[in-house]
Amino acid sequence: MTVVDERPEAEAPAPRRRPSRLLALLRNSWRQLTSMRTALILLFLLAIAAIPGSVLPQRGISPEKVNQYFVDHPDWAPRLDRIGAFAVFGSVWFSAIYLLLFTSLIGCITPRLRDHVRALRSRPPVAPKRMARLPQHTTLPTPAGGVDAVAEVLRKRRWRVEVRGNEVSAEKGYLKETGNLLFHTSLIAVLIGVALGSWYGWSGNRLLVAGADNAFCNTRQQYAEAKLGPRVDSADLPRFCLRLDDFQARFLPSGQPEFFNARVTVDGPDEPTRSADFSVNSPLRLADASVYLLGHGYAPVIRYTDRYGNSQVSDEPFLTTGDMGLTSEGLAAFPDANVDPATGKRVPGEQMAFTGIYLPTAPQQAPFVRSEYPTERNPALNLVAYRGNLGLDAGIPGSVYQLDQRQVRAGKVKEVGSKLLRKGEKWTLDDGTTVEFLGTERYVTISVRHDPGSTPLLVSCGVLLVGLMGSLFGRRRRVWFRALPADPGNGSPTDGSSLMEAGGLPRTDYPGFADEFAQLVAAVNGDERAAERAGADTESGGPAGVREGTE
Repeated sequence: MTVVDERPEAEAPAPRRRPSRLLALLRNSWRQLTSMRTALILLFLLAIAAIPGSVLPQRGISPEKVNQYFVDHPDWAPRLDRIGAFAVFGSVWFSAIYLLLFTSLIGCITPRLRDHVRALRSRPPVAPKRMARLPQHTTLPTPAGGVDAVAEVLRKRRWRVEVRGNEVSAEKGYLKETGNLLFHTSLIAVLIGVALGSWYGWSGNRLLVAGADNAFCNTRQQYAEAKLGPRVDSADLPRFCLRLDDFQARFLPSGQPEFFNARVTVDGPDEPTRSADFSVNSPLRLADASVYLLGHGYAPVIRYTDRYGNSQVSDEPFLTTGDMGLTSEGLAAFPDANVDPATGKRVPGEQMAFTGIYLPTAPQQAPFVRSEYPTERNPALNLVAYRGNLGLDAGIPGSVYQLDQRQVRAGKVKEVGSKLLRKGEKWTLDDGTTVEFLGTERYVTISVRHDPGSTPLLVSCGVLLVGLMGSLFGRRRRVWFRALPADPGNGSPTDGSSLMEAGGLPRTDYPGFADEFAQLVAAVNGDERAAERAGADTESGGPAGVREGTE
């Protein structure tokens, strides 16, 4: 009789589904991005990407130098501007490296932090069975207190100790990994601080001429160039006003600057009225902003009297050309000159403008094109007069420091003469009008800034240095002590006393571990002199080792 097994056959296990190529690609890309190697490469790229921001002028810091760069390099400047070379730290490519580094560091640190916390909470590992294979190994007489005495010696030397029967396990040197993680975590905090300053910070630059009529209030319209973060609105700017009362500068005989100091009056709804001083390395600290001194110069005071006897005064700043003598160039425009008082109408073709070179210390003889010293020892103003339609009513943006050369080339503005004026001198033009050089006012270039990420950035950099020191000087190592039973076969003394086996293992490259191990063995033996000698050998770099076995 045939017996038929009617039990259902066991189903074969379903084949494991292989991940899709897209999923595998994303997973491998994430692993590559969050590796320490990639983080180091991105950090290196970020350092390289920051070089143009240090070499080339930046719009957020010195827009006038950017404009001068366009004048000096008309071919290269537009190309560099297209790739964001004059605003490096806000460019797309710099932000891409920045965000990739941020992501890479977080993905790299998170698993390492988890493993480090687990290692800190775990107990030192069990001693290996064959400690003779360890880099450091020796035998010594068992101390009077046994393994408990050994554990006490290790605890006094700040080792993490675990006693298991006749064995003592100890571990030390977690400061290295702690410092390493602290360093990389602080690096993330640095990036966060920079991001906070970029999102919620703001800055503005302008020239501030001395005098009550040239006071400046903190509104976006009064800045020559303002930059607000994406999270900042014009209404968020603090309300205060500044008036430049005095500026003092001291120079060496060679013309090198020695001392700068600006005195201003601060007032407004958000600031108490007060007088304050600030200099290049000592900015003016306000409640929600800081005022930095970037530069200084002279603003010639020019009075023009038109054919109807009406006088107008200009105190426009003249920009320095960059030489040590503070030679300055600028423009004094009088678009409302020669207005007929009977009709009140202005004739565009009768507007006046004067381009000039101001020399704080003019040479004794021609050419009068360069100052010999930055202070006003022999001030002179070299003026060129122009008459015509200045083009200011056309609505086309232009520089207040330069005459519109398009009007000159079109013949709408014509040169009518030139003259060198000393302080107090007057020049009568061909139409009977006069221009007089009254003197100068000092001006300063200031940058008003608010960066909420500066304090977190400073703290993060300090913690970063602390973590770096820990990662450089920390050394992780382990030692074990095991009590051996009394047995003449393993070298135990014949008087019945027992021996103890000791071994050590450095977890990182640590050339001085042999000396430290020798000190531990000497301390466990109770030989303080030997421990001191081993410590002295370690400090002097002399040999200090542990003999294999005992005699």
